[in-house]
Amino acid sequence: MIKAERIKSDRSIECMQFYQHVIADTPDMDQYGRWKNGLYPTEKDIERYIEKGAMYVLAEDDAIIGAMAVTMNQGDDYHSIHWALPLADDEVSVIHVLAVRPEDQGRGFGERLIEEAVLIARNAGKKALRLDALAGNTPAHHLYAKKGFAYRGKQNLYAENTGWTDFFFFELEL
Repeated sequence: MIKAERIKSDRSIECMQFYQHVIADTPDMDQYGRWKNGLYPTEKDIERYIEKGAMYVLAEDDAIIGAMAVTMNQGDDYHSIHWALPLADDEVSVIHVLAVRPEDQGRGFGERLIEEAVLIARNAGKKALRLDALAGNTPAHHLYAKKGFAYRGKQNLYAENTGWTDFFFFELEL
């Protein structure tokens, strides 16, 4: 049985190994996600999400199929976007590091993770769910559009794993 759950610190090593596997074995990672082991997401990134209670996984028989972080506010990078809803940072949830195990990609688990994020945000009383993705990550853009997210703008931002690059921002009104 596949179930969604908030991950606890006793599974942080397993969670990081999941991301290492995703980075190493996802076809076209260099083109679409551009995640790199040791640069993004780092072990500290994952541990921080777990400590905040923001890390969630889809698991089957305790094996992680997919994972994401859902934070209960947005950061400064989101302020310059022209959102449909002008909301305070704490009225928004944001999806980060959404990933599906390479051998399970294309089986609807990314959609299931987004559905869980919507439930998490709604249950927390948030008014919008937002996220960002690399401008060239067209498979992710299609997934977000399919799940009802609207494109709201782009910014050129610096990240350790990409350097300066364009990010697209998306919003789902809740």
